[in-house]
Amino acid sequence: MRVEERDRILALCRYIEDHADASVTLADLSREAKLSPYHLQRTFKAVMGVTPRQYLDNLRLGTFKKILRDTTSQTPRDVTGAIFEAGFGSISRLYEKAGTHLGMTPMEYRAGGRGVDITYAPARTPLGLMMIGATDRGLCFLQFGDSEKQLREALAAEYPEARIHALADPSPPHFREWIESLNRYLEGEQPDLHLPVHVRATAFQMTVWKYLQSIPAGKVESYQEVARGIGQPKAVRAVARACAVNRVALAIPCHRVIRSGGELGGYRWGLERKRTLIDNERKSQARVRRSQQP
Repeated sequence: MRVEERDRILALCRYIEDHADASVTLADLSREAKLSPYHLQRTFKAVMGVTPRQYLDNLRLGTFKKILRDTTSQTPRDVTGAIFEAGFGSISRLYEKAGTHLGMTPMEYRAGGRGVDITYAPARTPLGLMMIGATDRGLCFLQFGDSEKQLREALAAEYPEARIHALADPSPPHFREWIESLNRYLEGEQPDLHLPVHVRATAFQMTVWKYLQSIPAGKVESYQEVARGIGQPKAVRAVARACAVNRVALAIPCHRVIRSGGELGGYRWGLERKRTLIDNERKSQARVRRSQQP
């Protein structure tokens, strides 16, 4: 891709940000970027990892969540008013996007997970004690800790109004599949994880986390490379913060991000775990390559 095309897309992102509360069509963006709609769609996704519409929806969702979480207002913010204030043209448009980007419906998000059922289970793994928390749509919590009590309290603090239950026996089929996949990954039987994730996130966090999921198993990138990869080369510290608040270890592989000098950098679950995860992925990938040789 030519440098001028990339710069044109980055300039278009600023245009979208400035007009996120207005009605912006693909034709508008095409004229602004001086690219055909087809070429614009392809080039934008190649640079940003999402379509122009998805980028715009992410921005609006971020604005919407800030409005609902506004603690400076003396009265609770009205959800319907926040939907239109954020730039969504209809209530249905927001709720349509909430399922894939927000992770919870708007009312659930503002209420700290109220009405959401979360099932959790502790697990002893080669890397220590881990707790898995999941809704029926994906993982919302996956962390290492020193005790079940500590992890259970962390889960409750993250979703203070959710209905949180210990895993029943027999467990739901989808939950068993997720745990089995995690076990295979941690035991080195598979190099990567592809598990559904159901978390709260800002638009920026979601962009970073999706990018991390695109880094191949066993590979690493620096915080600077990730920032460039999402089209925001100056957002290195923000990328680091997004990694630091990741709630679902492994499924969002923040362990694949290191410092530019090659040092491992930080990892909220310990540098030894980070080193082991990277080494295990590389060994597993090497086994896969050997098995594919004639």
